[in-house]
Parts: sequence; structure tokens; C-alpha cells
Amino acid sequence: MCKPKLVIVDSNTLAAMGLKQLLQSLVPVVEVDLFGSMAELEANHPEHYFHFFVAMNIVLENRDFFIQNRRKTIVLSTAGGDNQLSDFHCLPVNVPEKELVHALLRLEQHGHKGGQHLPPPPRNSEQRVLSDREAEVMVLIVQGYINKEIADRLNIGLATVVTHRKNIMEKLGVKSVSALTIYAVTHGYVDINKI
Repeated sequence: MCKPKLVIVDSNTLAAMGLKQLLQSLVPVVEVDLFGSMAELEANHPEHYFHFFVAMNIVLENRDFFIQNRRKTIVLSTAGGDNQLSDFHCLPVNVPEKELVHALLRLEQHGHKGGQHLPPPPRNSEQRVLSDREAEVMVLIVQGYINKEIADRLNIGLATVVTHRKNIMEKLGVKSVSALTIYAVTHGYVDINKI
């Protein structure tokens, strides 16, 4: 079975590359393409894409196309609510990393809660990766607790927390708390509303 495809259409290559990495962390069962313009999207069979993540200026310049594909379109918004875009889902991109991750997770939970409308994950990814204690530590990390607070809450030593933290990051192949947050929410360890 082929992976569903997402596309990011934005002339800001660096921002598009960062969003691509976040999307692939959030939904590892998808493939993400990058285009710098509407012409590139049109030349590459837009009907094959599951969702379009599109810079606001490109949506405004090509409004008719995106109105027809409104359910598939997520506007990369640089400002607060824009009345011209009230028909679309928007993703604020000029916000701190934590807010961007939360906004992406809310979009994913809204449209694909529990993996709805997505292919199942590969069999080997269904295996339990973390021990119960590591899962407890991960949840507290994602909820914003520092190592000392985690040690106090779980009644374990600070060095043990640091070891668990290192092991969690290595086992999951993540390098940031944002990536850990995405993993924890999408795998059901934490409710997005509790972080």
C-alpha cells in the first residue's frame, strides 16, 4: 500500500523543510513533498495529495483552486484570524515551537483522532518500546516538569531520571521535547489538552 501524500507549498524553503520534519514526526505513515509555487503543485498532480499545507499568499492568489479543495487545505497563517480565510483550517506558523506543535497536534486530533482515515502503522511500530517507568517519565517531561520535579514526583533519584530521559530519547529516536510531545500525544500517552 502506498503512503498517503501531503504537500507543503511555500516559497520559504527553510520554513517548509522544518514543517516537513514536524509533519513526518507527527504522522510517520505519510510522505511529504515540498513545492515553492502553485505552478509546481499544478505540475505534480495535486489530486494525489491528501492535504495541502499552503502559504497564505499562495492561497489568496489561487483562491478558486483552494476553495474547491477547502477540506484538504491548511493555510500557513502568519497572523491572527484573517476573515478572508475563515473557510479554511489555519496553522499559525509565527509562534513559539511549543505552540506550533500543539496547533499541529490539534489539527491531527481533529481530523484523524486515533489514526482515523490513515493507514495502519507498520507492524513493528506497534510493539511496546518504553518500559512503564520510562512512559511515566516521558509523560511528566511532556507536561513540562523538570528533572528534579520528576524525581520528586516518582520518588526516584535525579540521576535515574536523567538516565530514563536519555534512554527514552534514544529508543524513540527523537532529539527534542517537541518531537517527544508529538510521540506522546499521537501514541495516546498524553491528552493534548493536558500539556
